[in-house]
Amino acid sequence: QLQASGGGLVQAGESLTLSCTFSGFTFDNTAIGWFRQDPGKQREGVAGISFSGDLSTTFYEDSVKGRFTISSDNAKNTVYLQMHSLQPEDTSTYYCAAEEDFGGPPLVPGYWGQGTQVTVSS
Repeated sequence: QLQASGGGLVQAGESLTLSCTFSGFTFDNTAIGWFRQDPGKQREGVAGISFSGDLSTTFYEDSVKGRFTISSDNAKNTVYLQMHSLQPEDTSTYYCAAEEDFGGPPLVPGYWGQGTQVTVSS
């Protein structure tokens, strides 16, 4: 199970942090990612973090590089997405998702959490 939270309404230029708490997965060889989707549009991968032993690797969609940071707190089974310098075009419903036995980007999730709405006003 994955539980996303932290969405809200912010103004352009502000920051927001999303949280994804999960259960039923082990960190090793698993990747957790954030996607976003607007009604009628294709779902877009935003960022992901993969785990292999004690190592983690992050990857980002080009439009969020330098603004978004994905991280994890293994003790809390939680993955975070820190979003800075938010723009109106970042407005979307954000979903966290997981892929077990991750073999490398792109992340192709087998498990999805519910969405959390992020709205950025101009």
